Amino acid sequence: MPQNDTIYDAIVIGSGISGGWAAKELCEKGLRTLVIERGRKVEHIKDYPTANKAPWELLHRGSITDAFRKKNPLITRSAGFGEDNAHFFIEDAVQPYVQEKPFDWIRGYQLGGKSIIWGRACQRWSDYEFTGPERFGYGFDWPIRYRDVENWYTHVEKFIGVCGNRDGIASMPDGHFLPPFELNCVEAHLKKVLFDEFGRHLVHGRWAHITEPQPVHLEQGRARCQARNLCMRGCPFGGYFSSVASTLPWAERTGNLTIRTDAVVHSILYDEKQQKATGVRVIDAHTKQPHEYHARIIFVNASALNTNLILLNSISERFPNGLGNDSGLLGKYICHHNYRAYLNGRIDGFTDKYVFGRNPTETIIANYRNLDRKDADFLGGYTTFAGAYRERSDESTTPETIGAAFKEAMQEPGRWHVYAYMQGETIPKERNHVRLSADKKDPFGIPQLVMSVDYDDNDDRMVADFIEQTTQMFKKAGVYDIRSNDNRQPPGLDIHEMGGCRMGKDPKTSLLNEWNQLHHCRNVFVTDGACMTSTGNQSPSILYMALTARAVDYAVGEVRGNTI
Repeated sequence: MPQNDTIYDAIVIGSGISGGWAAKELCEKGLRTLVIERGRKVEHIKDYPTANKAPWELLHRGSITDAFRKKNPLITRSAGFGEDNAHFFIEDAVQPYVQEKPFDWIRGYQLGGKSIIWGRACQRWSDYEFTGPERFGYGFDWPIRYRDVENWYTHVEKFIGVCGNRDGIASMPDGHFLPPFELNCVEAHLKKVLFDEFGRHLVHGRWAHITEPQPVHLEQGRARCQARNLCMRGCPFGGYFSSVASTLPWAERTGNLTIRTDAVVHSILYDEKQQKATGVRVIDAHTKQPHEYHARIIFVNASALNTNLILLNSISERFPNGLGNDSGLLGKYICHHNYRAYLNGRIDGFTDKYVFGRNPTETIIANYRNLDRKDADFLGGYTTFAGAYRERSDESTTPETIGAAFKEAMQEPGRWHVYAYMQGETIPKERNHVRLSADKKDPFGIPQLVMSVDYDDNDDRMVADFIEQTTQMFKKAGVYDIRSNDNRQPPGLDIHEMGGCRMGKDPKTSLLNEWNQLHHCRNVFVTDGACMTSTGNQSPSILYMALTARAVDYAVGEVRGNTI
């Protein structure tokens, strides 16, 4: 019989963006909740060692050494990675995996997970994305629509703090926003040209930054974003949302939260007689000894691929192919976002204007492809992140490269530059999958994950369209010396892995129902990226948070009604 210190009302696997929200909602509703995190403990402010360091205070001025890059070819390719935040990424050798096809799996194993180092974009999905797969015949239908999560989006936005503008765009619904950062002069010019000439919308992005603190943010101990743009070091002001700055401390105040760090989840325990999950088996990260914890409900929020791994490794007589996997689809239809294409150019004029601070946000060109009808030679759509900036100096200020004239010129800004990059929807395919290795184990004796995910012709056509359309828009706005690139980077660097345990109406073609509940193991819920039926083109993290809050509300009702 388990001891009392191993028995809880609820267990949450993972402490990142969705796991932190599960903990907050469960604890607020009165459930004694255990959060299990495989990584080390991180305490807000205290454990941000580089947060206030100047470049010259870093050993290599922020650069990555050749020796470190050679040892870690995966993480060093990740956007935002540097000497100043390397401690929030795991080194490549910590959890090996099998790349049947090239895949760059970027992970952050610590309390708070990747919420410390995320991009912070928070656009709402629209019904165009929820209904697109069914309308255009390229995937499986979602069991929910925008109306089912609309109020939960608002619930999340009010708590975390999202800045943005109410633009009235059907493809990117408005929300509960704090004031946005201002567009600079060139971005305002682009906004006008794109609407006047193309009928397209360049708008303030929606970002998890507090620009005007509300009482709920001050109650969390968080303050206004200082526009330092050093976010991925960890923000001592709590200016952007992370689990360690927001949801976990909030959950802890209830007295219902227990956190167990350095605990690698091996599997979920299933009781054949009770026909439900009863707990979680973990491996201590230091001693390698197993431990078990028990609870009435379990939320799996280990980040999409690790969630798939845990479920696949949760084998029992009832579920020989993984927990809840009667359909045989667990680990299949893995998808991601397409970030392959980028453009950059110059624009003349506007030299009497500069910028204030280091704006940590970007503008967005809302998706304009395949909305009411299919209007391109590919399926799905893409969000365009864009912006304009001035270099400190260039050949336009002086041709000199040394001496007094050069020194003086360095004090003046150079020309304006404009850039854009894509975040494209990818099509879920059965062949894109993960599975457990039959012979390779990780350092904790758990089977390694085999990655078999790649691009297709649809992705290539989308990239080509993005480059063509963005080039046209840039040229019309007066941008020149435009350089475009399809870097053909492997999947994974987008860090938006999704699928493998998707939601759906039919247990034969999905793992989860409309409440993120396993069809065949009803006291287990999955609300991280693994639950996604399709990728859409918007950033997914705030959808995970909304789905988590919604699923907890349902699960607690079921617990109190004694139905699970």
